[in-house]
Amino acid sequence: MQPQVDPFIAPPCVEQISIVYQDEHLLVINKPSGLLSLSGKHPLNKDSVHWRLVQDFPTATLIHRLDFGTSGLMIVALNKAVNKQLCEQFSQRSVTKYYQAILDGALLINGQQQVGQGGEINIPIIKDADNFPLQKVCQQTGKTAISQYQVISYDAYDAYDASCFLSSELSFNSDSITTKVLFKPLTGRTHQLRIHSREIGHPIIGCDLYDAGQSYFKAPRLMLHASRLIFSHPVSGSEMDVQLAAPF
Repeated sequence: MQPQVDPFIAPPCVEQISIVYQDEHLLVINKPSGLLSLSGKHPLNKDSVHWRLVQDFPTATLIHRLDFGTSGLMIVALNKAVNKQLCEQFSQRSVTKYYQAILDGALLINGQQQVGQGGEINIPIIKDADNFPLQKVCQQTGKTAISQYQVISYDAYDAYDASCFLSSELSFNSDSITTKVLFKPLTGRTHQLRIHSREIGHPIIGCDLYDAGQSYFKAPRLMLHASRLIFSHPVSGSEMDVQLAAPF
């Protein structure tokens, strides 16, 4: 059986990586939306966070990844010892991660719009063997996936000015409500926040993988941003709390 290869070809990304924190041991960078974390097998997918970083930091290695469409904070090790220590923190789930997202529709709490309130989503996820590289929900054999969320605000859809990206064949209420949320994933499954958002009836706007409706067309990008990382510095042991507001 031949291994499955993602046929996706990334369009050129003109946005640059910015460094949010830097010392001799590590970087925390801001990944732009529309850039691969690691170079793909296809020669047209060479451009990536890692490929760009090693031009200036030859020993740089990524500790974790963000999806192609997700923007925000990533930790980069600058030597093998730091890489090992940071990878252990991720494997032990001692790194706290927060994401900001825009969801389609009004996410109600106890039947009402309630800013500052939230809940928890506990829906197991497994690889979709028939639809690489997608994941799917499976109550029988899926791996535990838990996401906590809190409502930040409710906003009018037209605040994102995405009309120029809409298909002329689609029609919907441009004044519909969207919900900005803060996610705290307690597990790190692939596409976890995308799937959990869809499963509660409010897909992330701009999601091209898990929304068969109109949410994908409502923004020029995936409206998901890694906004905060809390971890222990691998050398000093001090707590690192790095924050970066979403660009939306």
